[in-house]
Amino acid sequence: MSKTLTTADRWSVLSRIVAAALGGYALTSAATVLVALIWPAPKAQAVLWGTMLSFAVYTTAVIWAFTTRSATRAWIGMLGSTVVCAGLAWLLKGGLP
Repeated sequence: MSKTLTTADRWSVLSRIVAAALGGYALTSAATVLVALIWPAPKAQAVLWGTMLSFAVYTTAVIWAFTTRSATRAWIGMLGSTVVCAGLAWLLKGGLP
C-alpha cells in the first residue's frame, strides 16, 4: 500500500525544514544570549556555558519542529520562544535607555 504525497505534504515538510533550520538558529541565538546574561559566573565562563548549552537547545528545537502536529505549530513555537528569550535578554541588558 503506497500513499502518494500531495503538494501540500511537500510544502509542509519544506516549511518544517526551514522552521528547524532558521527558527532553530534564531531560538538558539536568543537562548545563548539569555543564558550568558543570567549565568552566575564571570562573563567569559557564562558565555562559554551558554554556547555549550546552545547545542542542546538547537537539537531540541530541530527535533520538536518535526514532532509537532503541524508546520504552523512549529513556526509559532519557534517564533514565540525566540521572542520570549530575546525579550528577556533585552530587558536584562538594559532595555530602553
